[in-house]
Amino acid sequence: MDRDALLEQLSEDILAYVMHGSFPERHLVQEIAPDGFADRFDDYETLVRLHFVLKPAVVDFVERLPKRLRSIKTQTENVSTTTRGAVEGRIDWAGTVRERYARNPRDRSLFVCENRTENYDIDENVVLKRLLALVHETLQDCQPYFEREYDWVTERWKESTDLVETMREVVERNVHVRRIRRPEVYEPTDRMLQTAAQSRSEIYREAAALIEEYQRTLAGEPEAITNLLADTAITPDDDETLFELFVLFRYIAAVERMTDENFELQTITSGSQEVARLSTNGDDIVLYHDNSARDRGVSFESDVSEKPSKALSRTERIEREARAVADSYFRNRTFRSATGRPDVIVLEVQSENSNEYLITEVKHSKRPETIQRGISETLEYLAFLRQNGTLVHDDESMFGNGSNGVLVVQDLPDDETAPIDEQRSIKILQASEVDQKIEYILREILD
Repeated sequence: MDRDALLEQLSEDILAYVMHGSFPERHLVQEIAPDGFADRFDDYETLVRLHFVLKPAVVDFVERLPKRLRSIKTQTENVSTTTRGAVEGRIDWAGTVRERYARNPRDRSLFVCENRTENYDIDENVVLKRLLALVHETLQDCQPYFEREYDWVTERWKESTDLVETMREVVERNVHVRRIRRPEVYEPTDRMLQTAAQSRSEIYREAAALIEEYQRTLAGEPEAITNLLADTAITPDDDETLFELFVLFRYIAAVERMTDENFELQTITSGSQEVARLSTNGDDIVLYHDNSARDRGVSFESDVSEKPSKALSRTERIEREARAVADSYFRNRTFRSATGRPDVIVLEVQSENSNEYLITEVKHSKRPETIQRGISETLEYLAFLRQNGTLVHDDESMFGNGSNGVLVVQDLPDDETAPIDEQRSIKILQASEVDQKIEYILREILD
């Protein structure tokens, strides 16, 4: 499955689940936001804003702002003012007579004067002001990351000049921009956007196009979501995370297909480590991802610390001694013996009497060596899977029933591989098989 196919499927999943509130958007954002941004960009809207200011079209728009604002469009209108004892502007004699008659016919010091003034609050300028405010506010949220010299800042906003400062100068000090009123919450309206899009001035046409694209992404339109995911400034350098998200959504879709009319996909609260909880037939099926398993009492610790010294191999003795040395050296830290970072997807079926687990490792690769390492890691996770410190599988069935572990890899069109019912210890699925074959595995866990 190539990158384009992954992006297309993930866009459909986000539209189906995240945009309808049945999948925690916080988890999705943490997976696809740049490293170090999870503390601030923790929901879909703020991630869209981050993506928006990274767009080359937005950067180019800001770069050309100072010169283009000199020809900003205004409307000239006559404003009437009533003065007493002074004439300011052209006297409106008809208005003056009416005003004197209405107030005091004998007051010859009262005059109604007309002055021509420029009105900045036209539709096109409201659209422009909304775009500038959106970019400026997002850049302010990003300010802590500018100081850390992230690559995307250097490449996009500080390569030839400090465009962040340019943006700040425009919004806070430019006399033309400051004279445009602040848009209302509901603005720009569709009529305003249409007026700006049909303007003869390029700055307004571009502003309307950028605002409309932002709104489409925020509304979750499929093409806009695909563009969001495809931006290399948002997605990781490799496609491993996209592949893991693809598999995660396939699990949700498979369980949804298998359940009856009482199926309910619940929205998970933002403070929870769960990705999704699905209730069906009296059981709770809980999905969690990455290293959040530890918060649920699930761990993957080896048994080296439990063995007597004489039973240890040389490799195991090195592992135990290394931990002891580290524990004695660091006075304010503790270390645990584990299989490594458990970047797996865990499906837990919670019944009244017991819990059943399905551990899934994902390798976005076709290389036999990588797949073999994935097999070893999946077996290791199963062998050392613990619930509240107790091994889930005993020595006789340390890998479960043969369906408790799944390894998902890329498609292998050039290799002859065993069918799912002839595989041993764990199940290995290629990307294109996940949708169909995952139900077979899930039934082994659920039944």
